[in-house]
Amino acid sequence: MTSFGSRLVRSAKEAVAIAKGEAEPGSYRIHAAAEIDIRSIRKALNLTQEGFARRFGFPLGTLRDLEQGRVKPDASTRAYLTVISRDPEAVQRALETA
Repeated sequence: MTSFGSRLVRSAKEAVAIAKGEAEPGSYRIHAAAEIDIRSIRKALNLTQEGFARRFGFPLGTLRDLEQGRVKPDASTRAYLTVISRDPEAVQRALETA
């Protein structure tokens, strides 16, 4: 199993333990990368700034500010971008049903 697969299984087990009341939700912490290159994520998906912003719900101006380094993404934005970089189709499916 890949390391990603192992982390996914561990996360699922933690989620089940929380859902069953066997673990305290606050006992788990999400770790987002300190730095993330949003431009390379976007380019790897072959999307324009407009396409990326539209597909993943970013205001276009915010996306441009992030790419040009005028704004640093907070932890939740870095976590969201990490998920987009790892499984963009899953993010898109989740957003389509929202």
